[in-house]
Amino acid sequence: MTRLDPRLAGLLVALAALLVLNVAITPNFLNMQTLAVNASQVATIAIVAVGMTLVIASGGIDLSVGSVMAVAGALAPMIFLSGWAVANPGLGLVASIVLPLLAAAACGLFNGVLIAHLGVQPIIATLIFFISGRGIAQVLTNGQLQTFTNPDFTWLGTGRILGLPVQGWIALAVTVVIALVVRRTIYGRYLLSVGGNERASVLAGAPVARVKIATYVIAATLAGLAGLIVVAQNSASDAARIGQLMELDAIAAAVVGGAALSGGRAPILGTLLGAIFIQLMGYTLIANGISDEMTLIVTAAIIAVAVWLQRGRRV
Repeated sequence: MTRLDPRLAGLLVALAALLVLNVAITPNFLNMQTLAVNASQVATIAIVAVGMTLVIASGGIDLSVGSVMAVAGALAPMIFLSGWAVANPGLGLVASIVLPLLAAAACGLFNGVLIAHLGVQPIIATLIFFISGRGIAQVLTNGQLQTFTNPDFTWLGTGRILGLPVQGWIALAVTVVIALVVRRTIYGRYLLSVGGNERASVLAGAPVARVKIATYVIAATLAGLAGLIVVAQNSASDAARIGQLMELDAIAAAVVGGAALSGGRAPILGTLLGAIFIQLMGYTLIANGISDEMTLIVTAAIIAVAVWLQRGRRV
């Protein structure tokens, strides 16, 4: 019988306590609309955080995910509002999802090549696109807010399945798929090996460069997916605002979920629970009259505690 990771067990206990607290003090907490609102808000963070967890597991960090979201979010309306897409709505819809995801993957490839083949430190390599990516998105849109009406595309951000937001189901599916990839595939074994001890992995013949590149491509693609969801949710694309501070939210969710900043661990389920915990904590404070500023302080305190617990349980 598999023993439950103490980090995950502790997070589950904390999440359960927070749920009980909300049932006791937060008005209408068990209302279906409240559940839908929280699922909608946490979905994009969870999707990006899952990719961030892979990057952290490889021993790296990705500061560019917010900018990648902006690039994908800028491209989608440009595609489905173009003349050929209007004339061919089915193909236009597919292209407006697939092409931005390919563009996001290309951004990840850029980061991965800088890190794996040119030896640039991950924080510097991804900082380059953190700065330039949002500039690219703003150039694509001429710095203008793009608004649109496209029910088929906006369903990605506003649709419901069994009463819950589509993006919540997408986040759950992403979590399950990536968790299986990490646990069941050779890529997952190489990923943890590279993050745990890169030198030993090189000596053992692991394809370290390919693993790193694949990891940044996956993380960027998931960020692109999150960007599409945000644009669909708002029926508008604002390149200056999409994904702002998302990299920090994603890192926070991954760390609270048990990811080790030293690499070698990829607790995908923990990351999802970490994202839910942070979102629910923020909702609890706001719903009970606490200011937004205080939620930032509480989130910072949660991250500090999570990092401290990691130090105490390092193996």
